[in-house]
Amino acid sequence: MIRQIVPMFFSTNMEASIAYYRDMLGFACVGTWMDPPVYAILQRDGHALHVRCAEPPVANPDKYADELLDAYVAVTDADALYAEYQGRGVTFTRELGDTPWQTREFVVKDADGRLLAFGCDLPSAGSADA
Repeated sequence: MIRQIVPMFFSTNMEASIAYYRDMLGFACVGTWMDPPVYAILQRDGHALHVRCAEPPVANPDKYADELLDAYVAVTDADALYAEYQGRGVTFTRELGDTPWQTREFVVKDADGRLLAFGCDLPSAGSADA
């Protein structure tokens, strides 16, 4: 059975990536490899992502205009996380809002230009939570 899927991100500046995920998005750096680091494991709320030093990827000029996401993070409370990230000074590429596909989401751009969406399901109109 799958217990967890861990994204693996490439970085051209490991120190900036570690600092962004730690200071802006609230992840803890739980391990690095080599000094200076060429690989890092970051965790938050029992979930991890790994970052590895690598050559810069080929630029995609439509990435931001088309909002080509690198990761979607399902959360329990998008409003609370959005407020936390506002307090940390995170820059949003899409502000918090409801979507036509019945989620509440926002999008950030990390230190390497990756787009990460954070979202939760909207309560259904007929549910007890509505």
